[in-house]
Amino acid sequence: MTNVYTVRQVNAYIRNMFTQDFMLNRIYVKGEVSNCKYHTSGHIYFSLKDESGTIACVMFAGQRGGLSFHMRDGQQVVVFGAVSIYERAGAYQLYAKEIRLDGEGVLYEKFQMLKKELEEMGMFAPEYKQEIPAYAKTIGVVTASTGAAIRDIMNITARRNPYVQLILYPAQVQGEGAKESVVRGIHALEHYGVDLMIVGRGGGSIEDLWAFNEEEVARAVFECSVPVISAVGHETDTTIIDYVADLRAPTPSAAAELAVWDYYQFQESLRSCRQKMNRIMYQRLELYHMKVEKLRTRLNYLHPETMLRERRQHIADVSDRIKALMDQKLKMSRHQLELRKERLKGLSPLDKLNQGYAFAEQETDGRKGSIRSIGQVQTGDAITIYVADGRIEAEVTGVQEERYE
Repeated sequence: MTNVYTVRQVNAYIRNMFTQDFMLNRIYVKGEVSNCKYHTSGHIYFSLKDESGTIACVMFAGQRGGLSFHMRDGQQVVVFGAVSIYERAGAYQLYAKEIRLDGEGVLYEKFQMLKKELEEMGMFAPEYKQEIPAYAKTIGVVTASTGAAIRDIMNITARRNPYVQLILYPAQVQGEGAKESVVRGIHALEHYGVDLMIVGRGGGSIEDLWAFNEEEVARAVFECSVPVISAVGHETDTTIIDYVADLRAPTPSAAAELAVWDYYQFQESLRSCRQKMNRIMYQRLELYHMKVEKLRTRLNYLHPETMLRERRQHIADVSDRIKALMDQKLKMSRHQLELRKERLKGLSPLDKLNQGYAFAEQETDGRKGSIRSIGQVQTGDAITIYVADGRIEAEVTGVQEERYE
């Protein structure tokens, strides 16, 4: 029985045939662009045609990095990609990965091969990149002496910093002998001893820029002891030395912006720093002045003369307090003495005698004693009677008891 296949099976089989064909998976196709449409999704749908036929093409949004220009109908291009079948439509088409204007395909393949080789050798590694000096005084430029590149660099340098010295090596940047001329310029400026070097030229086709894709030029840039800024073509142009150089500038004008430090901005920054420094110094001086005043006050407080004066004042105060206390104590003692004096005065025998009283005593066994009772004397005893103005020697002639109430 004859085998019968579905449409899906046939399309899948044909697709597998395309997939297994090495040539169809890495193929360059050139032709004229027609029916070019940029879809809102980012995909680009177009056809390639020549005098014999047409092939449908698509470049998906994720592959747009391989397109450096805006496509339009009528352009002659070289498309790199893979041919496969679109199963839903049952039609084959070219899935584009890179698109170049016609004439660039072979050179671009050579460019990619050299780029891969140099990258594997480590010439693109960031650890080999030299730091671009922030304040370069002499800047060497390897470019054509009559091109727009050197005029742009000179204009920007004059605007940003008239004190930076530009040293031009007028190199041939296109055609036969261009790579040798550029290499000689790099070596000459390196030997001269510039602080920084700009190597490049204005924009052009890949053929025009090819001198900067040569391995000899790439090695000269890599081995140069002076930091190199590459400045080749327009922003979308990329050359081998862009990967090897210490810094890549999208244009010669941008290279000048990166290489030449802005003198006027530096002056403004310096002025701002000076003001900030003066402000900080003034604040610190104020702080130190306050500290000095504080220490001076403390020193005055701790000065021997001050301490001696305070001690003297303290002694004077203590002396005044002691004197006051002594005066008060003396006054109280005098008052108490007066009280006791009055009390003693009231008890004094002399006062009693002056008031008409008398004091009698007698001597018994060689001892004198006052007579307080009639029982102490007998008739005939000798006694002494004291009165206010003297004493009376008397003899007891009689004793009579009496009661006084």
